[in-house]
Amino acid sequence: MHPTSSPVRRHRSPAGSSRPWWDAVLAVLGLVLPVTCVCCGAPDRACCASCRAGIDARPRRRRLVAGVRLDAAFAYEGPVRVLVLELKLRGRVDLAPVLAPRFGALVAAALADAPGALLVRVPPSRAGARRRGFDPVDLLLRRSRARVPARARSLTRRRTPRPRRPVGNGAGTVGPAGIVGPAGTAGTAGAHGQKGRSALERVEATVGTLRAHGVAGHDVVVVDDVVTTGVTMAEAVRAVRAAGGRVVRCVALAEVPE
Repeated sequence: MHPTSSPVRRHRSPAGSSRPWWDAVLAVLGLVLPVTCVCCGAPDRACCASCRAGIDARPRRRRLVAGVRLDAAFAYEGPVRVLVLELKLRGRVDLAPVLAPRFGALVAAALADAPGALLVRVPPSRAGARRRGFDPVDLLLRRSRARVPARARSLTRRRTPRPRRPVGNGAGTVGPAGIVGPAGTAGTAGAHGQKGRSALERVEATVGTLRAHGVAGHDVVVVDDVVTTGVTMAEAVRAVRAAGGRVVRCVALAEVPE
């Protein structure tokens, strides 16, 4: 648990509340359990009113993924990136009220546009789920106060296929799609993390890794926390379609600008 997260976590009042009594409570707590704004360092707030106002003023994002409209609550940059990393890597759940309202509103709007649609989320990585102990998307949906399901049904992950053994004279390796890599490396994306992969390797590593259940004949809204290249979201769309569903919207908390 992050040492500065306790005050807000124990007293559930909206960040930036104008109630004088709450400001007084936070001031007293700040003397015993100091907390500072993760964006600017101002005292007594996990995210101060000024930084929160700046975040709320940031524009939403929109793009196409696998032919489906993706709505993102924020661009993944600046203070938003800081908040998301603090939430996901440090367990700062006290920052969820800053990010949740706009994310929940986008999910609610997508569901309202397609009455009866199912809400399906891209599953977090197994390592990330073990490390955090909570699901960021489900947390944000619960804290959003929007009329959305508190928990989205999840796609399931398949194991990534093993790379083929090297062929030829040892000068290189050949992966599942004939991608040639330098000697001593796997010519596929399964051998290392996403950050070290080329765009083609990311596709190779992701296609076929997700599976949908119980979506046949239904409209579906797919949700995720952060969309980078869009490859994982596109795989989620493919999985839903393969299971007989129709993706009508994708929604993300944040999207990395192209």
